[in-house]
Amino acid sequence: MAPLSSKIVIPKSGFSIKTVLILFSVAGAILALDQVSKWLILDYFQTRPRVIPLAPFLNLVLVFNPGISFGLFNNYNILGPYAFILASVLIVGGLGVWAVKTVESPTRILLALIIGGALGNVLDRIRFGAVIDFLDLYSFGYHWPAFNMADSAITIGVLGLILNNLFPRAGSGK
Repeated sequence: MAPLSSKIVIPKSGFSIKTVLILFSVAGAILALDQVSKWLILDYFQTRPRVIPLAPFLNLVLVFNPGISFGLFNNYNILGPYAFILASVLIVGGLGVWAVKTVESPTRILLALIIGGALGNVLDRIRFGAVIDFLDLYSFGYHWPAFNMADSAITIGVLGLILNNLFPRAGSGK
């Protein structure tokens, strides 16, 4: 029988106070940007028309989306908003654990973008029972479903994670 090694191997983890501060800073900045932009839109649309052209491809609109991305599941029953809130909070918790444990800073930042965006939309669901969307992107008469800053942060975070995993940087160990 071989003697037990006295060397203890501790798995590498990204957890540190600095990690948590970066995570909270990025997620908090996204949450603040999202909520301030929605507050401004709500204030502006109280006295102005419903469609405001900003560019040949972009309008400001006010949409209350009770569903999820692209208006899916917007015909829900009374439990719908609570189910979306619960699912979002559970996902944010899982992403938060991943973000704290990862050793890769880019992954941590991308996860913080997703977390901040998700929390912005959760806050809308708690306050209004729906998510406030206001950016209407279109081309050649075709409109993308209205979206908001939180959705943009989530999209950038998810696309970044996909690209980060499809095309790992040299020396990243992937």
